[in-house]
Amino acid sequence: MPKRILTGTVVSDKTDKTVTVLVERKVKHPLYGKIIRRSKKYHAHDEGNEYHPGDVVRIEETRPISKTKTWAVKDRVVAGGVQAVEADLDVAEAGN
Repeated sequence: MPKRILTGTVVSDKTDKTVTVLVERKVKHPLYGKIIRRSKKYHAHDEGNEYHPGDVVRIEETRPISKTKTWAVKDRVVAGGVQAVEADLDVAEAGN
C-alpha cells in the first residue's frame, strides 16, 4: 500500500527530533455548501532537528516511531521561520 504524503506548516520544534506539523484542508459544508477549513496537527520525526516553525514541509506516513509519531518529514517545500521586521521610524522631537 502506498504511503500517504501531506503538506503542512511546522508550528513547533520544541521536542527533540520531533516537529509538529499543521495540515489544513478545505471541505465543502454538507448542508450549506460553504467551503470551510479543517486542520489537524501531526507529530513528525525530524532526525537532524533541521526544520523550524514557519517552514512548509512534506510529511510521509511511516511505521510507528513512538506513541504519537507515525509520520516522518520528507523534505522542505518552502523555508519560513520567524521574520524580523525592521521598523524605520522618523520620530520628531515634540515640544523642543
